[in-house]
Amino acid sequence: MSNFPSELDATQILKASTVLFAVIDIIGSVPVIIKIQENSGDISPTRASLVSLGIMLGFLILGESILNLFGVDIRSFAVAGSFVLFASALEMIMGWHLFKDEVSGKTASVVPLAFPIIAGAGVMTTLVSLKAEFATVNIMIAVVLNIIFIYVVLRLTKKIEAFLGPGGIAIIKKVFGIILLAIAVKLFSSNASALFQSFSNEVIR
Repeated sequence: MSNFPSELDATQILKASTVLFAVIDIIGSVPVIIKIQENSGDISPTRASLVSLGIMLGFLILGESILNLFGVDIRSFAVAGSFVLFASALEMIMGWHLFKDEVSGKTASVVPLAFPIIAGAGVMTTLVSLKAEFATVNIMIAVVLNIIFIYVVLRLTKKIEAFLGPGGIAIIKKVFGIILLAIAVKLFSSNASALFQSFSNEVIR
């Protein structure tokens, strides 16, 4: 039986926290969050944070078995997430309204905020990778620390918006929209080829 106290390692927690912080990139997602708030009217920082926490811890513990339960592999999951990110990027760059404006704050707090913006396919893949290097308890602590930071950012989003002003927000939206578009394309390209190859092999059989 695993002894949690003996597995606690400050170095592992720091390293895992840093990796997750970089992958989640909640600061870089502020323009996206502002856009979601505009479309939905408001979001719930608590709901978004708790749902993200549940997704991350659930995937950390059960891993790919969660997706296998629904007959979905990690590559299909990543490709699906890339489509949502791609749509969000187009909204930011072109000023289009691809997501329905009538979506409620409760719904928007889960999709697309909790998933795929916060706890997306990239984060889930990272969690699985971290398990091969760090003790699970240290990764869990790293996840919780990141969620606390995410909650604070979500609570302060309106203040950040007020500080930047309409002009600053418009510029940041365009810049981060292009970055988000690039991330979506990279996420799609790095998973689609293997996914389609696997599909072709299944058809041939």
